[in-house]
Amino acid sequence: MTISIKVKYSIIFIIFLFLFQQATFSQNITVLEEGSNEPIPGVALYNLKKTKYVVTDINGQAKIDNFNPREIIYFQNLLYEKLQLRKFDISEKNNIIYLVPKVEDLKQIVISASKFEQSKRDIPQTIISLSATEITLANPQTSADLLENTGNIYIQKSQLGGGSPMIRGFSTNRLLLSVDGVRMNNAIFRGGNLQNVISIDPFAIQNTEVTLGAGSVVYGSDAIGGVMSFYTKKPQLSYKDELFLSGNALVRYATANNEKTGHFDINFGYKKWAFLTSVSYTDFDDLRMGSNGPIDYLRPEYVVRDNGEDVIVANSDPLVQKPTGYDQINLMQKVRYEPSDNLNFDLGLYYSTTSDYSRYDRLLRYNGDSLRSAEWNYGPQEWFMGNFQLTKLSSSSNLYDKIKATLAYQRFNESRSDRDFQSLFREIREESVDAISLNIDLEKRLNTKTSFFYGIEYLHNTVGSEGFEENIETNETTLNVSRYPDGSTWQSIAAYASLKYKPNSKFVFQSGLRFNQVIAKADFTENNEFLNLPFDNAEVNTGALTGTAGITWSPSDLIQWKLNASTAFRAPNIDDIGKVFDSEPGSVVVPNKDLKAEYAYSGELGLKLNFENTVILDLATYYTFLDNALIRRDYELNGETEIIYDGELSNIQAIQNASKAWIYGFEAGLEVNFTEQLKLRSQYNVIGGTEDNNGVEEPVRHVAPNFGRTHLIWKKNKLLVDAFIVYNNELSFNQLAPSENAKDYIYALDADGNPYAPSWHTLNFRTQYQWNDHLSITASLENITDQRYRPYSSGISAAGRNFILALKYTL
Repeated sequence: MTISIKVKYSIIFIIFLFLFQQATFSQNITVLEEGSNEPIPGVALYNLKKTKYVVTDINGQAKIDNFNPREIIYFQNLLYEKLQLRKFDISEKNNIIYLVPKVEDLKQIVISASKFEQSKRDIPQTIISLSATEITLANPQTSADLLENTGNIYIQKSQLGGGSPMIRGFSTNRLLLSVDGVRMNNAIFRGGNLQNVISIDPFAIQNTEVTLGAGSVVYGSDAIGGVMSFYTKKPQLSYKDELFLSGNALVRYATANNEKTGHFDINFGYKKWAFLTSVSYTDFDDLRMGSNGPIDYLRPEYVVRDNGEDVIVANSDPLVQKPTGYDQINLMQKVRYEPSDNLNFDLGLYYSTTSDYSRYDRLLRYNGDSLRSAEWNYGPQEWFMGNFQLTKLSSSSNLYDKIKATLAYQRFNESRSDRDFQSLFREIREESVDAISLNIDLEKRLNTKTSFFYGIEYLHNTVGSEGFEENIETNETTLNVSRYPDGSTWQSIAAYASLKYKPNSKFVFQSGLRFNQVIAKADFTENNEFLNLPFDNAEVNTGALTGTAGITWSPSDLIQWKLNASTAFRAPNIDDIGKVFDSEPGSVVVPNKDLKAEYAYSGELGLKLNFENTVILDLATYYTFLDNALIRRDYELNGETEIIYDGELSNIQAIQNASKAWIYGFEAGLEVNFTEQLKLRSQYNVIGGTEDNNGVEEPVRHVAPNFGRTHLIWKKNKLLVDAFIVYNNELSFNQLAPSENAKDYIYALDADGNPYAPSWHTLNFRTQYQWNDHLSITASLENITDQRYRPYSSGISAAGRNFILALKYTL
């Protein structure tokens, strides 16, 4: 009896001890991505013999109780570098494990194609990506420079505070900008060069995706030539009871424009709430061009105001482009609330503003032997956005597996002021746009082979516009014609649906349809006091049905084919139907109320060859036909072909559905992985196109010359070295569009005295060193041979030899 009692109590004690050990030593770990600190779901944890196995949940968490203390645990996910640790080492890391992204594999996940995550291999269109790591290495001064580093996008600049992307022969309002899923294009996005992309802070970007080619099914009007999607950093929650604190601070200096930049961001993460603050400030001086190149680009003289009089003075250094300097500030505040694993709310507040800055190309124009303009400035380019987003997952709903609702408000402010040499009168025009948008996007997996994406969108823009003339001596102002009819509105209502069918791992079919109704209204009563138009009102009410269909076929690991056909459209906006401005010397654009949408019909064929990840060749060819093209052409107003505008007799023009265009091209990308440390990457783009002008075929204005870049990259341990060359073909006088020929003041002159865009190339070198877990150094020497060149259609020469140094500290 005594023995049995002892046995009984011994068993109870053993059970108690076991439960105590379980309670005491139960071990939960969290797996995060290094750099972003985002949780990683789907990481497999296993031992050497694979007899024990767990997978991290949606929060990146897993229990490792069944592993022995001295057992090696392997961490594996296809998108991250493989990691192995002994279990007892994990507790020393506070049970938080960081995995290093495989940059090449992360690029295979894209969001922009359907607004939900998809494998890049499944998308029949060409999509290029840039990660935060690549952006840090590229060290771009603006987001326009960031896009240029892709190798597929050409950037035009009319001034230092600029950057207008060109993609596959299209630009400006035929390309779409998106920030965190919100459309940035508004009712006054113009056909001339656009600078709005510089409002996006490159330091706040987590990754960028660029869709080459039409994207109207998902994004609607304007997405004819491509979609540029920017995704900013997200607030990170804490996955333990303690506050999760992280942050970055950076300072940078560049010699070519004496750039001085400071940036910091800080994250406070709790279990359900997280807050991210980002601040960037940049100050640029006048830009110095290179010393070896065409003398036509030099700046020998400029205008100053001295003792109440305009005076032309000699430039002490003709390589310095006076005046081009400006400064910019970018602010971002984001809040994330995650009450449960399947529901989260995100609030983003964004603000960007520049100082006044000169439109440099207009300051290069001469009137006879004298400079034409005493001043030509853009006022502060301001952008504010408030973006509220709800994301919900559901395993039981028949309507969706994932729903994302986005409500956003944006405010755009811009202005222009110019004054002729020795004139007392300054012409000032100020514009604003209030833009409201609502998007609801849904994803539903119908079965193991089929996924369905669909959504609705509503947009409303209100345009404010004023024009007046100011006497610079008396400061008196009088009303003048405004750039746009004040109080104009532009609305868009749309619904879309897209289907993805993947019967096996080798074949994917995707198709989609979108219907869009666009309504624009403008009242010209106030401007008619100056213009005497034959109408007081204009209204556009047009519908558009667009579609896409494509296949991806991968018969083996060696080869992949992509074929895609699509239609896209751009509906007339307020800039098209109501703008008044001097388009070029001696010409003025006036309103036109009789406009229809333009349509694009595109096809693309892609081929990717992967030789065991050692040599990868990526090829694509495309063709686009643009019908009813909205283009600037000569026009009559009340039977007249000329009008007095800002005191000058000017030829009358208007935007009209007056053309067709044919654009085609070829892209080739090459990657060679010589060793684990050494690789070569190269991209080359061939573009051509013509448009119809009353039966005569002419070059298309935004077709860039053939261009490319080649990088040789070496990385080992903490050091990365990148030596690269950027190259650009010539466009002869006969290859320039007529509108470009009229701007001979921005081009070099050939042997016959005609304007042309010379070929150019630059040699460049940059390196990055990770000093320790907190401090990294990035240094670049660009344009080593100090070439003097001007990218096609640009009004400002590019930087000469430029040394850039950036120091980054990570908390």
